[in-house]
Amino acid sequence: MKNGFRQSMAWLHTWTGLLVGWLLLLIFMAGTASYYREEISRWMRPELPRSTVSADQAAANALAFLQHKAPQAESWNVSLPDTRNPAMRTFWRNPESMVKPPAEGEKRRRRGGGRFGDATLDANTGQEVSARETRGGDFFYRLHFDLHYIPVIWARYIVGFCAMFMLVAIISGVITHKKIFKDFFTFRPQKGLRSWLDFHNVSAVMALPYHAMITYTGIVTLMLLYLPWGVKVAYPNDEDAFFSEAFARMAEVEGPAQGRAAPLPIQQLLDSARMHWNGAEVAGFVMHRPGAANAVIDIQQRDGKRLTIDTPSLRYDAVTGELLDTSPGAGAATRTRGVMYGLHLARFADWELRALFFISGLIGCLMVASGVVLWAVKERPKHAKSGRTGFGLRLVDALNIGAVAGLPIAFAAYFWGNRLLPLQMAERPAAEANVFFWAWGAALLAAFIWPKRMMWAWQLYLGAALFALIPLLNALTTPINLGATIAAGDWVLAGFDLCMLAFGAMLAYCGWRMQHWQPPLSAAEKKRRQQAAAEASA
Repeated sequence: MKNGFRQSMAWLHTWTGLLVGWLLLLIFMAGTASYYREEISRWMRPELPRSTVSADQAAANALAFLQHKAPQAESWNVSLPDTRNPAMRTFWRNPESMVKPPAEGEKRRRRGGGRFGDATLDANTGQEVSARETRGGDFFYRLHFDLHYIPVIWARYIVGFCAMFMLVAIISGVITHKKIFKDFFTFRPQKGLRSWLDFHNVSAVMALPYHAMITYTGIVTLMLLYLPWGVKVAYPNDEDAFFSEAFARMAEVEGPAQGRAAPLPIQQLLDSARMHWNGAEVAGFVMHRPGAANAVIDIQQRDGKRLTIDTPSLRYDAVTGELLDTSPGAGAATRTRGVMYGLHLARFADWELRALFFISGLIGCLMVASGVVLWAVKERPKHAKSGRTGFGLRLVDALNIGAVAGLPIAFAAYFWGNRLLPLQMAERPAAEANVFFWAWGAALLAAFIWPKRMMWAWQLYLGAALFALIPLLNALTTPINLGATIAAGDWVLAGFDLCMLAFGAMLAYCGWRMQHWQPPLSAAEKKRRQQAAAEASA
């Protein structure tokens, strides 16, 4: 290594961070928003009422709806509401004999005449809710590893490639900065390059354990996609057998329905499951062969405080209440993978810990953003000497503006689209996603046309206005305005509007700082001015 080990690590840190930095910023921002995807989904479906009944009553209401809506279905799937998500989702699978083939040139509808059906219910009454179609917070969750507009497999390969680069950048960054913890307490404002480097160091060290954990566990979640050869060797003819054995799944329910019999009250079955789990809550259940004498029900445990993403299930005879099967115990490797996955998703976290994860994610966004900006700040003096800005620096400047200042515009535009697009619009969820990318594309285009400092300020101001006006837009288009939600003690909806105001204020401050920022004088410029002042005084 010609320049020494640490210098080589510095080179590696710079280029692994820069080459994927802008896409990493999108992944980090979308992943950070995913910590509150349930709350985002609730805000984006304002028609959904709050759940005020017990889980047992909600389950009974769901079964009553399904008995009326899909009495001949092969299975019913019910997702019960909780404190974060008041929606009760129901799914059912119709027999093949009931499915009508679509007419020529007509797409098969998911609801009504298709193989599968679904409905969102009011947990209090069991009636179907006509809420607007939207992906809600799930859009950000899928975006941070599936991207958009490209095949899912390729997207996950790209995201995995970026995550591996991120992991290399973290390790090489720690090696490069031998005084990293000392530098954590050092910040020198108004010092140009030194200030950017200090800010990058502080944002990196402040949540360093989180950055390493979230990057490594993100790779682990898709490890079988990146390294599938072990499974192919051990299970050459039946890969599904591997997943059933490795992930501790119960066997599939097979066989036709036989006879008719009334099932036990759902409350009795849910109480039996809670007793088996020592009081753990129920997330939902699947009723197989509903209404038949051989009907069975699979009951899933809610995530609760378990670190692992793998939660146990129980299978009961729905008519007699006999416990038929339990999800098999997982091996050490499966439990390790489940914990890694659980750490990445943080479903176990209560509101305080979730807020800490969210803040750490925001710090990660600042780390990535300051890293890509730092490269441009370091390169600019070299180009200033030649009197012209090279293509590479101009490209990085445009991408920095379009990603760092443009992505907040896209996130805010997504929420605006939810409120302004027609409620009965065809393919409405896809249209909301299009609004996100149209807004981001416009910000990128403007940055490429004029990659100057004032473009930073204009885009930051625009993002600030879009975020700050979301509560007003919400009040004008729905009855769940900020005053009503605070008065009702609904802090999920009120907190969303308040967070939008906070993001707007932060972006406005950043825009003001960028508008009034003056680059510090170089040593040569300072010497020249001192000489000029001395000559003038003489």
